Order: sequence, then C-alpha cells, then structure tokens
Amino acid sequence: MMSRHARLLGSALALTGSFGATALAQTRACTDLAALARPDLRITRAEPVPAGTLPTENRGRAALAGPDRAAMPAHCVVDGMIAPRTGVGGVSFGTGFQLRLPEDWNGKLLFQGGGGMDGVVVEATGVVPIAGATAAPALMRGYAVVSTDAGHQGRDTRDATFGLDQQARYDYAQGSVPMVAREATSLIASRYGRAPERRYFMGCSNGGRQGMLAAQRDPLLFDGIVAGNPGFRLSRAAVAQAWDVQALLRAAPRDADGQPILAASLTPADMTLVANAVLASCDGADGLRDGLVQAPASCRFDPASLRCPTGEKTASCLAPAQVEALQTVFAGARNSRGEAIYAGWPWDAGIASPGWRAWKLGTSQTGRPNALNATLAASSLGYFFLTPPLPDLNLAAFDFDRDTAMTAQTAAINDATGTMMSSFAQRGSRLLVFHGNSDPVFSASDITAYWQDLARDNGGDQALAGFARLFMVPGMAHCGGGPAMEDFDPLAALEAWVERNEPPARIVARGASFPGRTRPHCPFPQQAHYTGGDPERAESFECRAP
Repeated sequence: MMSRHARLLGSALALTGSFGATALAQTRACTDLAALARPDLRITRAEPVPAGTLPTENRGRAALAGPDRAAMPAHCVVDGMIAPRTGVGGVSFGTGFQLRLPEDWNGKLLFQGGGGMDGVVVEATGVVPIAGATAAPALMRGYAVVSTDAGHQGRDTRDATFGLDQQARYDYAQGSVPMVAREATSLIASRYGRAPERRYFMGCSNGGRQGMLAAQRDPLLFDGIVAGNPGFRLSRAAVAQAWDVQALLRAAPRDADGQPILAASLTPADMTLVANAVLASCDGADGLRDGLVQAPASCRFDPASLRCPTGEKTASCLAPAQVEALQTVFAGARNSRGEAIYAGWPWDAGIASPGWRAWKLGTSQTGRPNALNATLAASSLGYFFLTPPLPDLNLAAFDFDRDTAMTAQTAAINDATGTMMSSFAQRGSRLLVFHGNSDPVFSASDITAYWQDLARDNGGDQALAGFARLFMVPGMAHCGGGPAMEDFDPLAALEAWVERNEPPARIVARGASFPGRTRPHCPFPQQAHYTGGDPERAESFECRAP
C-alpha cells in the first residue's frame, strides 16, 4: 500500500513540478474531460453548470451552507472514481471525487476536507467549514475545488463498515488525499492548459485531521492548510466517547423498561446551571466579564461546588451522581491504573450549547440514545479502530484496559500526531489550525498539549509560529456553534500568509450569539486580554502571553 501511495504522490509532483503554473500544449472543453477516463479512472459526469445554479442533490450531507447558491459562478463539474475495485466480502470500493472548475479561474486549487467516517462525496464548493461562518465559498472566489469520499461509499458519514477492508482503512486514513490531489491537478491542467499555481487544503473534524496528516506525511503536497477542530488523535478520541457514555449512563434515570436514559443524566437546565457557574468562576480572567472564557488554562472550576447540600436534586443544584459524572468525563478517559487514555476537557461556557449536547448526551428521552458519542462511536470503534474488528461492539461493555490496545494498528496510519515538519516548513508551506474550547468530541486540551510538543520539536514557540499557528475559539463547539465568535475566514488569513507573507497575528471574528461584537482570536499560547475602551470592539483587546 505504501508503494502505491508513493507512486501516486510522485506522479502528482512530476506533473506540477514545484507547484508552479506549468504551461501545457492545449486546453479542453468541459465535456471533453470525459474522454480522459481510463481503467483506473472513471468519469461519470463532465458538464458545464450555468452561473447561479448548483445541482439540488447533496450526496447525503446537509444542504449547502453560507451564501446564496444564486451567487455561484459558471463552472464545469466533473464526477468520477479512482481505482475502482472489489474488496472484502465482494463489496465495491473506489475513491469517489467531485471537481468544480470555474470559468473565471484564479489559478488555485482548494481540496475540501471530509467529515465523520466520510463515505459520501459532498458538493465541492469550498464552503468555510464552520457553522455560522458567512465567508464566501472558495468556488465563488475563483478556486477550482475538489472533494472526495475518502475511498469508500457508505450509507452516510456515520457508516464505518468499510473498516472490514484493509485497503479501505488505509485510503480513509491517508491514502485518498494525495490520490485525489493528483487526479484533480491533472484534470485542472487539461481544462485550463496549466497546473494550479497554489494548492490549498481546508477541512474541519476529520477534514482537519486529513489536513494535519498531509502536513506531516505529504509535506510537499499543499502550499497552505486550514485544519479546523482536527480529530488528530482520532483513535483515542473514539475510546473517550465510550468512556463518556459509560460515565453519564451511571447518572441516568431509567425508563419504564429499566433502561438508562442518557439524555436525562444531565438536562439542558442542568448544563445551563453548570455553564453559568463556569462563567461566574472563570470569565473575568481576561480583564472583562463578557460571556467568554478567554483564559481557560487558569479556570479552576469544580462541579462539586454545585452539589445539592442534602443530596436531593433541585433546580439550583446537582445530584451527587451528576457531579461524579461530570468530574469523570472532564478528567478524561483512564485505565484501571489511573493512566490517561485521552485528554481531559476544559471548562467553558459552550458546554450548555445544543452542539455539545448532540455529542455527549443527545435528546432522546428513551433508553435508545441518539447522542453521537453513543451512535457513531459504536460503529467507528467496532468496525474501524479495533483490530480485529468487533462489528457488534457494545459501548457499555468496552474494557479500557483490554480494548484500548486494540486501536494501535489503526492509530498508526490514521492519527496525525507526528511533530517533524521540517520539509513542510522549508518549502514555505503554512498550517493554520483553529479549535473550539467547547468541542465535545475532540478535546481542546489535547490539541494545546500537542501544540506544545510541536513547538518543542520545532525550535520553540517563535520558530513554530513561522509556519504553523493555532487559534483557540472560546465557547465554540465542534466546527462551530455555541456562544462563540465563530464567524471568521481562515482561508483569507491563510492566503495572506502564504502569498503575501503576512502571518496572522490575530483573526478578527464575529458571532451570532453576540450581535455587534468583534473579538480577536489569538495564536496559541497567546490569549485575548481587554486593555480598555469599547468592550464590544476587537481593537480594545490585545493578544498577550498568559
């Protein structure tokens, strides 16, 4: 498999040289791109799309977010599949992709990262992958945009049954990105007569992991990478999902059949009580009480402060079992020897948001939970992360001593934990990472700990900041949502850094939860601190070391 990977990457580099605009002898009309099909490349569609329209289907994902579809430019759309094959159990596999090529091209390619367990080809429009972001999709900015299903075709992005196939595991983990980048570059060169001058990557969640992994293992592939809320230690985050489910179920009331109701272990009112207590304890550390915990490292909140004095639950306090569940979850997953399996979680105001609840608790008032931790983790752990696979995995029976070690083989190809990025930095590539402090599935504490390791192995904070910067977003849940300043444009910041050598000293953001307010997001380990003046303006804050 690795030789196949190297062959694909080598072909891409040979085609584009040093990623410059290599002149070619001819261009092709949109419909003529279908003639480029070959046995290992199927092209199922190559057709022009008039300005102002996009196909109505969304290939299993939510409808296009952001600006109105009517603003979309005229472009050529290409759908295809790379390396189709028959895999384990007679299942058909291949790496599906979609490429959109605008008539008024800016000379750049954006690789749009995936999400969840992938398995569907989303519309390749280059939408900024933050719920609440209003920045224009990359296609509207003139980019050619490509997306992929990461090497398998699932029912939806929660379907992990592909994990029974060895090659499909590898393609999802890392193989599909250089493969699709190669074919997209070739098709772009055929369409426009030249290869892209710049190649960017932008994704969130698993897409963020894909971007970080590209920087670590394919350092010559992209000029710039935006990695949002990256599931970079995905194998251990999946184990932590099982840990959280078990901890919360111990505090859950039972239904008529005696089954625990996960969502009722902590109600929305309970979590609002906790979030308000967190704000009361930690909000002012940045010099201003404004509903945002800008200095999470200094927050020393303990939910025991909310324990009901008599032990009997009321609206203004938590039952002892609820306090214990919160303490267990936020301390992070551990084995029976007390050794950490996954990071703990910072206390933040976004833990009362619907996005946080959707992962940890869900909304089902029956013994059948709908929390993503309970539904997605059972499939991803059982089929993909564990070796050998355990398709009938019961999260309630997951053994953190015995079963955690079974994630090692997938972790070796899937987890983006490497810290050597000398080639990536030397060629002038740049990595911009953002992460919500209230992310309920990938711990903010895990990415900040990794960032400290990255700085240690790359010459310290100042040297690391020359090519990689991390921006923590208070209140934000997973890829947006929460009481946060989540409306910002990471792609524009990355372009300025790569193309004009303007490193982002701050990224100014807005948020629907705070109308009329602007705030700076600061490169870690710096934090936004109020210095005086209008408290609703970003200019009244400076980025400073904690």
